[in-house]
Amino acid sequence: MLLRERYAKEIAPKLRQELGISNVMELPRVEKVVINMGVVEKDNPKVLEGAVANLAKITGQKPIVTKAKKSISDFKLTAGDPIGCKVTLRGERAYEFLNKLFNVVLPGIRDFRGVSSSSFDGRGNYTMGMTEQLTFPEIEYNEIVKNQGMDITIVTTARDDREGYAFLKALGLAFND
Repeated sequence: MLLRERYAKEIAPKLRQELGISNVMELPRVEKVVINMGVVEKDNPKVLEGAVANLAKITGQKPIVTKAKKSISDFKLTAGDPIGCKVTLRGERAYEFLNKLFNVVLPGIRDFRGVSSSSFDGRGNYTMGMTEQLTFPEIEYNEIVKNQGMDITIVTTARDDREGYAFLKALGLAFND
C-alpha cells in the first residue's frame, strides 16, 4: 500500500484522536520535500555533474543547479558560481520518497538508532542531514565521482513541533527518543 493511501486510511484517524483535531482539514500533511546537495569542489565540474546525476536517480526528477548569491573572498567564491543542486518534491512523489527514506534507506544505515527529535524548526518542519548518497539503493559505488552528503527538509502543514513530531512518527520516521 502506498504511503499516501495508508495515511488517508490508517494514520489520519489515529492522528485526529491523538492530537484532538476535530476538522480533517487541520490534520498535518506533507507540503513538500526539499533535497539539497552542496558541492565543495567548484574547480572540478565533474563533481557537480555527478551530484546532479545522483540526485536525479534518487528522486526521479531533474535537479536545478543552485548558484551563489554573493561573492565571498574567503571561500574563493564569486556571485553566480554553481555551488550545488536541489530538488523539490510535491504530492505523490514526496510521499514515495518519504516511504523509501523511512523504510529502506534509514534502516539500512549501520548502527542506526533513529534520528534526532531536536531538528524541528518550531513550525513542524523537519530537516536532517545524510553524510553520503550511497545509502540510497539507486546509487552504485562505481557511479560516484565524489562522496557527498545531502540535506533533506520535510515541510509539513503542522502548526508546531508537537504536531510535526506526531505526524512524522505516524508516517514511520524512527526517532531516537
